Amino acid sequence: MTIQTGQQSAASPGPPPQMRPALAALREQPIPATSKGFGRFGAGVTAATATANGTTADGTPADGTPADGTITSAGLAERRPYLLGPDFMLPVLVLREAALRQNITAMAGYCASAGVGLAPHGKTTMAPQIIARQLAAGAWGMTAATIAQVRVFRAFGVPRVLIANELADRGGIEWLAAELTADPGFECYAYVDSAAGVTLLDGLLRAAGARRPLPVLVELGQPGGRTGCRSIDEALAIARIVRSTSSLRLAGAAGFEGNINAGSAAATVTAVAAFCRELRTLGDLLPVDPAGTPHIVSAGGSAYFDIVAGELTAVRAGRRRPEVLLRSGAYVTHDHGLYAAIGPGPGRPGRTGPALMPAFELWAPVLSRPEPGIAVASAGRRDVGFDQGMPVPIRIRHADGLETPAGRLLVTKLDDQHAHLSVPAESPLAPGDLICLGISHPCTTFDKWRVIPVVDEEYRVIEAIHTFF
Repeated sequence: MTIQTGQQSAASPGPPPQMRPALAALREQPIPATSKGFGRFGAGVTAATATANGTTADGTPADGTPADGTITSAGLAERRPYLLGPDFMLPVLVLREAALRQNITAMAGYCASAGVGLAPHGKTTMAPQIIARQLAAGAWGMTAATIAQVRVFRAFGVPRVLIANELADRGGIEWLAAELTADPGFECYAYVDSAAGVTLLDGLLRAAGARRPLPVLVELGQPGGRTGCRSIDEALAIARIVRSTSSLRLAGAAGFEGNINAGSAAATVTAVAAFCRELRTLGDLLPVDPAGTPHIVSAGGSAYFDIVAGELTAVRAGRRRPEVLLRSGAYVTHDHGLYAAIGPGPGRPGRTGPALMPAFELWAPVLSRPEPGIAVASAGRRDVGFDQGMPVPIRIRHADGLETPAGRLLVTKLDDQHAHLSVPAESPLAPGDLICLGISHPCTTFDKWRVIPVVDEEYRVIEAIHTFF
């Protein structure tokens, strides 16, 4: 197995052939009227709404939707409706096409330069249309956290998946064994971190009639952390147990550095680097694969992937460099909060990384100015992630169409459907004005939307991204 790095050429045929039929069907899938933001022209509009809208001479509703009220991603690309016109209902989350494209291209180029492979974590988006773009840009495969996520990937033809987790669910393991048997071209990897876990996985795979060994990575963790062996010696012992089974194949080592917190930014970077050196040492000490296949060594969330790449690819005397695989996911949209503050990138002292752009924007109307210095907007915890910081006001679009910077506006609290904002006394912000909000931590914003419009630089909607959480 050889890890692919870098971008495909301009002549690239695009996503894997296995994905194309399902992607084509998704492009033509009707967008329900019940999808947030799409109520004016989604599939299934009510008879009363259709009557109120009126129709043109050819029977098409006056707002330009097809006669049956449906709209699709393909239809949006053809019509290119204006996001902030009457067609969409606010609040609405959007992806900026230019930033999405820039981030996918930049990360692919970075991995090529660093000599590492990329298996983007699909849990970030759970969006096959975005996953297809990542694979077309040269990604090795996709990372999943659960069998349920793998099933979504497989429904859309993703050919290679790394499950960055241990497997202990009988139904899930039996499904995986059947999927591997049904499609000899499907590659899947998983984690192990204990003798009990290895015994359980091996037994269930054998009972399910698995016809080829499942490649597994021994996971190294940290004391007080999440899963993973707590020492190199423990991990090596688990590797020996894997080698003694008939249904598993030792494929390398893995870990996750993103939950390390040493109290300060500098101390955390130092601790992350030390953990990565331990992980590399584990990879160096693993028994050689009998077939001569190089081991994978994998880590790399979205905050410290530059440190991971540097430490895991470092030259070590007498040691063969492993096949290094990053699993970053949030890079695809970046953000205005968490990753903008701690991720690598140009201008970050001591850090190197691709130039990433925030791709998410949440547009919401101002509902009320109930007190001086306070405004309330129509967007809340049901619309945007808040686990790693509040949304960030970017700019205001006033009722007359004029846009101004958000200035000192600040989101102080979120209710289910409301954002509380601190407003400077001199601000002319008024009900009906629109606020453009950036987000922090895209993973917990994607999962709040089933259909997300994609806009060009003129805020014309050119596509709709479907998510499957």
